[in-house]
Amino acid sequence: MHQIYRYEFTVPKEAEDQNGHVNNVEYLRWMQDAAMKHSETTGCTQATDAAGATWVVRTHKIEYFKPAFAGDRIVVATWVADFRRVQSLRKYKILRPSDKAVLAEGETNWVFVDARKGSLRSIPKEVRAMFEPLPEVTEAQIIGF
Repeated sequence: MHQIYRYEFTVPKEAEDQNGHVNNVEYLRWMQDAAMKHSETTGCTQATDAAGATWVVRTHKIEYFKPAFAGDRIVVATWVADFRRVQSLRKYKILRPSDKAVLAEGETNWVFVDARKGSLRSIPKEVRAMFEPLPEVTEAQIIGF
């Protein structure tokens, strides 16, 4: 079971804004990319499709601590913190391993939706089984800080 997923990449020049550092919108994109990749690697995407459903972000929040720059190697760590009847809370830490900096932390509240009707549905046990919820995670668990 893949509890913590690590999405690693190098920041492209296009991610920087007129202030000379990564634009805040990019961090949200990275969070979504990490969540989607995690879902694909666990089989959750396939199980969700088989259930005739999809996941939709209802809310998100992010707190920024330090800037990132083009050329930085970044790790976006993500994990499922909990499941409720129709929703799941996913958390993120965005790190720069070269200086052990936590750049941002965030979370998204995802809801499980019937793909045809667009209405909320209970999350099937087959989908829940793809993840073991971790309410709290330390940097040491993510990359050995």
